[in-house]
Amino acid sequence: MTWTTIFRFDVDTAQKMTTTAASLPPFHLAFAVHSLAASRQFYGNLMGCPEGRSSDEWIDFNFYGHQIVCHLVPGKAAARPTNAVDGHDVPVPHFGAVLPIAQWQALADKLTAAGTDFIIKPYIRFKGEVGEQATMFLLDPSGNALEFKSFADLDSLFAK
Repeated sequence: MTWTTIFRFDVDTAQKMTTTAASLPPFHLAFAVHSLAASRQFYGNLMGCPEGRSSDEWIDFNFYGHQIVCHLVPGKAAARPTNAVDGHDVPVPHFGAVLPIAQWQALADKLTAAGTDFIIKPYIRFKGEVGEQATMFLLDPSGNALEFKSFADLDSLFAK
């Protein structure tokens, strides 16, 4: 899937996004989980991430075109330090995805309907400022923090 099939922009912006997306390789992230079954339920069933290879010790998932790997580490609890951002305690570390607003909203609605206990409920952060974004934070069953965000103007992703 290319950026042009995800976003609907004017021609100049679409060209810029296609060039940027085409030049970025997928990232790989491996992290500890306490249960592969709970990870399959969360990432595969709830989040809708297709499962790739797996063993008795790990599972690969396609996380919006990127490879995440849940490694079984029984008894491992994720650390939960936070940093203050826009009046909220943002968990550190965390990972996630930047999604088109319609996809972000659909995910927010799905997670809300599923009774997700958000760390930070879906809202608009930095409203009216450079970098205004829709965001939400939640934990996976092993306590790993995830953030999903969306920008009305993706060019503001790295804007100062």
